[in-house]
Amino acid sequence: MPNHAAIIRAREPRDLGRTMNVTITIPERLVTACHTNSERRDWLTRLPGIVENLRSIWSLQLGSPFDTPDVSAAWVAPALRQDGSRAVLKVGMPHMEAESEIEGLRFWAGEPTVSLLEENEQCGAMLLERCEPGTALRREAESRQDVVICELLRRLWRTPSNPHSFRALQVMTRYWSEETRRNSARWPDQGLIREGLNLLQQLSRPEPDDVLLATDLHAGNVLAAEREPWLVIDPKPFIGDRAYDATQHLLNCKQRLLRAPHKTVARIAGLLELDAERVRLWLFARVAAEPRDTWDAESIRLARMLS
Repeated sequence: MPNHAAIIRAREPRDLGRTMNVTITIPERLVTACHTNSERRDWLTRLPGIVENLRSIWSLQLGSPFDTPDVSAAWVAPALRQDGSRAVLKVGMPHMEAESEIEGLRFWAGEPTVSLLEENEQCGAMLLERCEPGTALRREAESRQDVVICELLRRLWRTPSNPHSFRALQVMTRYWSEETRRNSARWPDQGLIREGLNLLQQLSRPEPDDVLLATDLHAGNVLAAEREPWLVIDPKPFIGDRAYDATQHLLNCKQRLLRAPHKTVARIAGLLELDAERVRLWLFARVAAEPRDTWDAESIRLARMLS
């Protein structure tokens, strides 16, 4: 996929009103993602100045941004620090689900996520530990992915001490549900989707044993590293039900789910020591009722198999 070379006269934060011409390469996937609303389009216009400002403040040499299907909601590039150490610069686009990423990385403190080296919350920017060799877990067989993902999730599940600012999972499910309802004219199966929406509301009610979730942990967000065999990147933290966190990996194993949905759910639930029925309900709710551009026939078929 081609890159979009942005040459934008951008006003940098903290530059006391200066403007400057900055050229950076922006992957086309990120450009496309930013065209969905005006806030993101404005952020894209400011992105070159933000990157240049961070490069200067943190004394970085930057390489070309990563351009893979898993990198579509942030500008992410390899960086060399002044002391010669290798890192990654990440500047996230405005994204409701990712608003607490910096706080989450602080909380987990590299156990088992990448370490947060520097941060700028105003810009949604992070300087992160570089995973070497950085191979994604998705290159492993799905049976191996199952084991690694479940081991990582069980390490991530902890309860933050009060006070904290992490949002409840219910905040995200309500946000999704509102978007889905706005598009009710396009629903292919009214009863199925309404059932999914009801479950999203019921399952996300806060409970005393809720923990901090990654919410987006799949094999593309786990990289091979030196400090540990595998490290988590790109967490989207919310406080909620552990069973929810089983679903993202399952959704990334869609063909296996279509062949044997209940067997696949039972395997992941067993590795996580969770109630398989609870995982099934969450998975059905997500497949049936999460917002999307189209409810394709394959997703509807899977939802019916899980119902």
